Amino acid sequence: MKTSLFQSILIGVFGIGALVGLFVFATYTSNNSDDNTIGSVIIWGTLPESDMKSILTTVTQTNTELKSVSYVQKDRSSLSAELATAIATDSAPDLVLASQEELRSLARFVSVIPFETLSADTFQNTFVDGAGVFSAPGGYYGMPFLVDPLVLFWNRSILSSNGVAKPPVNWEALTGLVPNIAVLTPNKQVTRGLIALGTYNNVHNARGILSSLFLQTGVPLSSYSANGVLSANLGATSGQAVLGFYTQFADPSKVSYTWNASLPDSQQKFLVGDLAFYLGYVSETRYLRSANPNLDFSVAVLPQPATASVKRAYGLIYALMIPRGAKNPAGAYQTAVLLASQEQQSVAGVYTGLAPANLNVLANTPADPVAVVAYAEALYTRGWLSPATWDTDNVFSGMIGSVISGRSTIEAALGSAERALSALLQQ
Repeated sequence: MKTSLFQSILIGVFGIGALVGLFVFATYTSNNSDDNTIGSVIIWGTLPESDMKSILTTVTQTNTELKSVSYVQKDRSSLSAELATAIATDSAPDLVLASQEELRSLARFVSVIPFETLSADTFQNTFVDGAGVFSAPGGYYGMPFLVDPLVLFWNRSILSSNGVAKPPVNWEALTGLVPNIAVLTPNKQVTRGLIALGTYNNVHNARGILSSLFLQTGVPLSSYSANGVLSANLGATSGQAVLGFYTQFADPSKVSYTWNASLPDSQQKFLVGDLAFYLGYVSETRYLRSANPNLDFSVAVLPQPATASVKRAYGLIYALMIPRGAKNPAGAYQTAVLLASQEQQSVAGVYTGLAPANLNVLANTPADPVAVVAYAEALYTRGWLSPATWDTDNVFSGMIGSVISGRSTIEAALGSAERALSALLQQ
């Protein structure tokens, strides 16, 4: 994302504010006032307002310190711009709740929580490994809150009718189901698909799916060089294998063919019962249930490569960040600490349907079967520092489209995408 003159001025002006913020955090203790009251704290966030208000209402019943904490939902696409304007007009919120997908655009407006306040040992021993994406020079950009992992939704009726008792745990086994479950017309039109992979624009969550596949093969997607420059890293041999695996599902000449660009959005295809597997975020469970109460589906963990020695899944990792210009940074920090605590994380998970980021909570087995999946995956969910989501989508869409159309080889398409992402990351 290009830095405008307005944002450049803000960065300079609030550089001094960042130093002040560091001092506030470094000298803050939970006994910062006689009655230990947090005070008024306004949170801007991208999670649903109804869920967050339910969380705050519930936790306030046992912790009255949070009685003056309020939440305002914001559109993720405009959050950075709204925050910049709010800081410039002295009307900034006290906390910002967003995922790592917004971190690149928000980081310049956020005060880093220093190691003196939140040590590396405490952070690593309290929160999931994937929360490390919020690491910053000298500290952390935010306090981890919730995790929304990518999971596998499966149509129980389709699988049971075809003699499949359980969903496959690896991609190889899933691919092997295509001939038995996918239904094609003589001219290769897909009547019933196995899974939506291969194209981009009609694959719901294609960005997250591709990110998962790259991460599962050890490709970091973005990384810092020795001199501190952030660049894209889509791998060489591993990246080509990912791209080849993904696009095969849209190739009519392959036995794995089960999807094409003429089909409707994959989420809708799953909802009407014409798709056996659907890759979506665990937060979509409630929508799928309400959109079609008659759909018999379950939730399973994301498949892994059969040869993988460690598990990986992409997901949205949410954190509470303190913006520069916050009126009550001490109260904001204490609020973040309380919401990230073991007691409140359980409440947050129940109301949002997401997994807690706190390891102490994840150590317990929940009663809800969907939560069991979410808890398990949260432990190995990862994210990456990406450009704005719409920019990433444009690059990934172009990469996939050039391969399935035959305009580019897999190697050329991957190299072009890596260069485009690097250019975006360095703007």
